Parts: sequence; structure tokens; C-alpha cells
Amino acid sequence: KTIKAVSHAKKILKEFKPDIVIGTGGYICVSVCMAASQLKIPIILHESNAFPGVAVKVMAKKADEILLGFEEAKERISNARKIVVTGTPTKVNSNRLSDEQKYNLKQEMKLKQDLPVVLFFGGSQGAQSINNAILGIIENKLNEKYQIVWAVGPGNYDEVKEKLRIKNIDIDNIENTKILPYIYNMQEIMQISDLVVCRSGAMTITEIANVGVPAIFIPFPFATENHQEYNAKVLENVGAAKIILDKNLTSNELNSTITNLVENKNALKDMGKKANQVAIQNVEEKIYKEIKEL
Repeated sequence: KTIKAVSHAKKILKEFKPDIVIGTGGYICVSVCMAASQLKIPIILHESNAFPGVAVKVMAKKADEILLGFEEAKERISNARKIVVTGTPTKVNSNRLSDEQKYNLKQEMKLKQDLPVVLFFGGSQGAQSINNAILGIIENKLNEKYQIVWAVGPGNYDEVKEKLRIKNIDIDNIENTKILPYIYNMQEIMQISDLVVCRSGAMTITEIANVGVPAIFIPFPFATENHQEYNAKVLENVGAAKIILDKNLTSNELNSTITNLVENKNALKDMGKKANQVAIQNVEEKIYKEIKEL
């Protein structure tokens, strides 16, 4: 289908007549970029992961320039004409809440002011194993030393609610626990969180670095090259995160790792600072500059 799509892409490009074609790493960009190459249209690729995907590797030789989200990806791309580390665009920026705003947000969410907040979310790649581990923590009341804010995902909320109901637990009335279908103000919630537990997609890593919050990453277990594990190591290598592999994930292991971290507030703050040091500033401007100069 990818090969057949090249001719279709050429027809569209001839009609649209773009000045530049930008591929962002998905499989669909191969057909479009191959068509652009045949039509002599300049190509820019953007790779957001620390371990480049197949599409970027395949098109690297034909691209005029490759933009990277992480420095670590550079050594894994060969035969590229030009590589620039620009970072990855995200809606989460460096804007900070004041102490008063943080206090008010915790009040609004009915969170305790003096108990560490641990934010859990799964991400687009799914998180059944994470959900099961958190349920175990809640059902066994293991989170005495921290409070949970858990975004389960709209599609999982009713299932989680039912699983808790069977255990005689009311989802809206759990000690030290706030369960939500979805979080729309993620940047603000991250800022009142002492620790984040989540998958390690490229966008998530970027957002966590921008906010400067420590993390426990549970990479999605891909069957082949594990891009998420390489992403997670970007922050682990600078001391900003811990990694628990999906195959090793249990309620006790997760709770133990969380508890050990939140008990040392100074170390936790230091992890947050190290995460923020990885963040790349002015990403959009850097990308625009490269496009304009091509």
C-alpha cells in the first residue's frame, strides 16, 4: 500500500504545489516524501523519539534536513545531509503557577495541601497494566504517604468504577485518591504534582521536561525496537526519572518505588530540576527557522 500510494501522493502534490514537504515520522509520510523526492520538492523530517522510527530511517537519505526531538537520536541516523536538534512542539510550556494558584487548585480538587501528589495517566498507547497496578494500590490502601490523581481515560472510567464497586469502593469517595476520566489542564495538574507515573511517549517526555517534574516511566512494551524505553532513558540517564518495565510491574513494586521517592523531598526536587534541564526552549522558533532557511 505504501508503494502504491506514491503515485496518488504525486497527483496531490502536483495539484497542491507545496514549497516544502514535512514528514513527522508516521508510516504515511514515506509515500508522500517519496513522491516529493521524485518531484524535486524539498523534504524536512522531524523525529520526536530518541530512537528513530523506520519511516525516518528509510527517508533519511532523501531528506534535505532532519529535525530531532532528542540529541540521543542523532547517533542513530546515518547518511543524513543535515541534522538539527530542535526539540518537539507541545502545548505544555514553561509558564508557572504561583504558590497561591497551586494552593487554590488543590483546594478546588479537594486534595490535601501537605501530602505529596502523584499523577497517573496512561497515554494513547494504552495502559491496562498500569491501571491494574494502581487498582491494587487503591484496593489495598497502600498509598498512605501520598495521594493519587489518576486520569484513567474516558473509555476506561466505567470499567474502573465497576471494578472498584465490586470491592465495595465508591470511586468518588476514596481516601487520598482522585479518579478522573480525563485531564484537560494537564500542565496545571503536573505543576501541583510531586511525581508523575506514566508511559514514555516522546510528547510525554517533552512535556515532563518542560514542566520539570520527576517521573516513573513504564514504557509501552513494543514487540520490536522499544522507542518508549529509549525515550525514558533520556530522563533516567540524567537522574530525573526511574523506569519500571511493564513485565516487572506490580502494585507492590510500583508503590514501593513511589514511596521511596516521595519520602525524600529534596531528592525529588532535584530530580525535577534535572528534568527541566533537558527541556529545549523556543522549539517552534527553531523549527520555523530551519524551514525558512531551506
